Amino acid sequence: MAAPVQRVPVKDPPSTRGMVWIPGGEARLGSQENVPDAPMHTVRVTGFWMDAVEVSNAEFEKFTKATGYVTDAERKPTPEELPGVPAELLVAGSLVFTPPPNAVDLRQFWAWWSYVPGASWRHPKGPGSSTVGLADHPVVHVSWRDAQAYAKWAKKRLPTEAEWEFAARGGLDQQRYVWGAEPKVKGRWPANIWQGEFPRTNTEEDGFVGTAPVRGYDPNALGLYGMSGNVWEWCQDWYHPRGYGDPKAVQVDPLGPTTSYDPDEPGAKKRVMRGGSFLCSDVYCLGYLPGTRMKSTPDTSLCHTGFRCVVNAPAPGAKPANAKPASAGTSRAGTGK
Repeated sequence: MAAPVQRVPVKDPPSTRGMVWIPGGEARLGSQENVPDAPMHTVRVTGFWMDAVEVSNAEFEKFTKATGYVTDAERKPTPEELPGVPAELLVAGSLVFTPPPNAVDLRQFWAWWSYVPGASWRHPKGPGSSTVGLADHPVVHVSWRDAQAYAKWAKKRLPTEAEWEFAARGGLDQQRYVWGAEPKVKGRWPANIWQGEFPRTNTEEDGFVGTAPVRGYDPNALGLYGMSGNVWEWCQDWYHPRGYGDPKAVQVDPLGPTTSYDPDEPGAKKRVMRGGSFLCSDVYCLGYLPGTRMKSTPDTSLCHTGFRCVVNAPAPGAKPANAKPASAGTSRAGTGK
């Protein structure tokens, strides 16, 4: 079951440095592409703070140095976690995208994904690769469990699915993209996604073949960067194809379902991911559209998956819940100072 979302004032709220205030409100969320598991529905959310950018390699490194944390990708799987897998194949690693040399059926996703021993957030493409020169790129190869651990250390939490989409849309009502109705802005791609023949040839029309810096593109209307493309972002919610509940009812600060079900893998419990990645394209993956959902098991790590965090804290200019009112003699109300 998802951890409860803290919605009451805390005694020592975490710092909101580097975060953006997301005013509460009501919006129509969901997919406009008639995706079965993401029907249009109305959500009302309470205001919250969200990281302006995806957690970067530099920020994640601070976390690992401070805590000694070892990610799932860096840890050797146990027989209990992967029953039936031969012992010699139980090695630390992660899933890496590799363009296939020949044309493939787009239904055969395994043609471009490989489990690479030694691949991790420190070695994004496997042994011999590193994050040198990528300090300001989003951290990847982090599982949901890794993201949770970072959020706890930072005194934050992962966003609910409703919070994530509400923020991504930035007040643009039922637009196809987080930036509006058209795929390009002034003739340029406003997000890091795939251009060309997927999965073999990326023309890099947007300037990148892999991840882009966390501030590589213009922010949305609320000041959030990278809410479309670049890397998938973990959310708090369990995944369920009917996770939105009654689409005709207004959902108020929904926390998502209490259990998970994926009809494609009935035995696997999965968490939601949002936002798409640099591998999304209209030919294969519409995940970069704000209403589209993806899911994976909490221990899964991939080369195109990261996260950002949120916090419940007073709005800008609001007094903390335990703040003492100023005395009449010291009040500056109405003075403009």
